[in-house]
Amino acid sequence: MMFNEFGALLSEICSRTPLAAGRPLLWTIIANPTAGGFTIKSRWKKHLTMLTECSLRAQKNPLREAGGPSKTALREGADTGAQGLILTKAAGHASEIASALVKEAGEIASGLAGTAVRPFYLIIAACGDGTSLEILTSLFHASEEIRNDFVIVRLPMGTGNDGCDSWYLDKALDLLIEPAVLAKQRALRLSTKSGKGPFLAFNILSVGLDAFVTHMTNKMKGKLPGDSYKLWVDIASLLYDRIYKVGIMDAHARDESGKEVLALHEKILLLAVGESGKRTYGSHKWILPDERNVCAMKQMPLLRKVALKGLFAYGTHINKPEAILCNAQSVEFSSQYPILAQMDGEAVLLTDEDFPAVIEITGPVIQILKKNEK
Repeated sequence: MMFNEFGALLSEICSRTPLAAGRPLLWTIIANPTAGGFTIKSRWKKHLTMLTECSLRAQKNPLREAGGPSKTALREGADTGAQGLILTKAAGHASEIASALVKEAGEIASGLAGTAVRPFYLIIAACGDGTSLEILTSLFHASEEIRNDFVIVRLPMGTGNDGCDSWYLDKALDLLIEPAVLAKQRALRLSTKSGKGPFLAFNILSVGLDAFVTHMTNKMKGKLPGDSYKLWVDIASLLYDRIYKVGIMDAHARDESGKEVLALHEKILLLAVGESGKRTYGSHKWILPDERNVCAMKQMPLLRKVALKGLFAYGTHINKPEAILCNAQSVEFSSQYPILAQMDGEAVLLTDEDFPAVIEITGPVIQILKKNEK
């Protein structure tokens, strides 16, 4: 019942969005039914209220003349396919759905005459950062021609939602109800000497202590009550150095011209690189609170870690002597010891054979919606 209602309300909004006027709009809602926005009753109640209000607002817009749920949604959506809604069944399923949509768009495009109007595909990701990462990665690997026929709107239905289009559901839905502008988002790519990967992120890609927190949060997800990320931040302050040695890191950050803007050779506790500045992770922790997109934190004694960990919630850690920040297009690094990396909440272990590794920002690639400021 919950998901039928969810799908029906979103379908009403999609059928009346001013997006891609003049083109048939085919929408697909990819929802993770285990995401906190559905399973936590208080959050679902709040989301349902917002959805209902947004649906009523959307009804003031004219009904679109052409479009509807995608063929993929109708085929894969079981009881909710007629609304364009597909519920994910396991890890990796969202990637399969997005790949099927890319294939569908390619087949339709190749079957149309040169003067025919191609349909425009809307993907609504109703999930957390992990499922969203799967969808974005599949779109990233599509051809540019096909990617230009897609736009994604990411709703904050998970527990963290740092990569969403808004932290608030109604504000994210505004992008579909009010006239919005198309924009393109870049990705972060982690490449290794060994050939492991490459790995993608679309919000923040980082290595060190925070990746350990991500790893343990994912490992214990569903086994610990409440905000397990916050719990593991507290535990990591005490245990990280005992599980992973913090050795010397060599890092070289470069700007778009290739000029070196930062060189490090010291013990680094964490290194975070954002698609841009002003980004959060770990459920709205302001690791990159200003325009700079790279932040490194030097190793520090235990009591100092305990004292500083709370500052990340507000971004005030950047005022401390342990913080090193800059703007960069790429960061090449090597670690003396194995170190964890995390990509939008998904973790991987890097070992000696993987170094040097490089984190780089790609060109604009994923089409998103931005509020029209005019």
